[in-house]
Amino acid sequence: MIQPKIFYELLLNHGTDFFAGVPDSLLKNFCAYVTDNAPEEKHIISANEGSATALAAGYYFATNKIPLVYMQNSGEGNMINPLLSLIDPDVYSVPLLILIGWRGEPGVHDEPQHVKQGKVTCELLDAMKVPYDILSDNESDLPKQFEKAYSYIKNNKAPYAFVIRKGTFSDYVLQKNNVVSAEMKREDAIEKIMLSADERTAFVSTTGMASRELYELREKHGMGHDRDFLTVGSMGHASQIALAIAMQKNDRRIYCIDGDGATIMQMGGLATIGTRKPHNLVHFVLNNGAHDSVGGQPTVGLSIDLPTIAKACGYEKVYSISTVLELDRVLSEINGCNLLTFVEIKVCKGARKDLGRPKSTPQENKKALMEFLKK
Repeated sequence: MIQPKIFYELLLNHGTDFFAGVPDSLLKNFCAYVTDNAPEEKHIISANEGSATALAAGYYFATNKIPLVYMQNSGEGNMINPLLSLIDPDVYSVPLLILIGWRGEPGVHDEPQHVKQGKVTCELLDAMKVPYDILSDNESDLPKQFEKAYSYIKNNKAPYAFVIRKGTFSDYVLQKNNVVSAEMKREDAIEKIMLSADERTAFVSTTGMASRELYELREKHGMGHDRDFLTVGSMGHASQIALAIAMQKNDRRIYCIDGDGATIMQMGGLATIGTRKPHNLVHFVLNNGAHDSVGGQPTVGLSIDLPTIAKACGYEKVYSISTVLELDRVLSEINGCNLLTFVEIKVCKGARKDLGRPKSTPQENKKALMEFLKK
């Protein structure tokens, strides 16, 4: 395994001192080390991977130094446009090092949403003509791999990628792990929302822990799973799935269970929802100021005013709550309300250690929801 400290120092020795990206579970130990050790002006946890790529380009333009962008392989899609139309040698020719966590690596068991991404991770890099190396987990191999990468980057003023397998980095515990002061756990809030809804309400839940918790809460209460769409991939897009369902099924309530990181990643979706104003959509954002599913790295969720942003986008009722009593009151109010509603719920970081995963496949989940919506 590679110590994050060793990897970070090698980057500095090669002139890379700026880091931008979206945290990933396979990179969480490295990301945590960067969070603790890089100066604040040299590390930005970005809204999405495309934004991180643009940040890296801006840093290079200002300093003539080689920046680093990190991401899970699912983020390659967000990165493609700026990578090909900004970074590429045929356009502005920006030297760049990319770290990609290889979820769904062929032959390595992973969750269903990562299978396709894992199969095409390296093929996408090949198609974009971005050379890459699969990073060794042996520290003695790093100098040679770094020399190859930086030689290419400098000679061609072009990007080069390291693809990171599971277990490559050794453990590192984030020290700047800010505690969120909140009365509720995310799972407790989801349980209250779930139990408050009538039997015709459909749920669309976001990527990560929230969908896993919703699934287990249905199990706990002996309920079926047919009314829930668990958006296990495509981070940030749950609200748009919910919007389209709400517009086509305007005789039933649609509850979107979202997260702060996902909302920020595709914040433009708020404007689309707000201008369409579906009266039957309630958009819950469970805000703990963290990318909780991939190591607890911070978001800006608690530093911005999401309800005011939603209001400005056209949501008709907005709430920001942080207590059980407030949640009970709001749930009671919205049950009799036919206005587009946004509810920010401030919750604690973390999840149960024994939290399970959905037992149904994505295709089974989709089919069950479609049958439910026909009723």
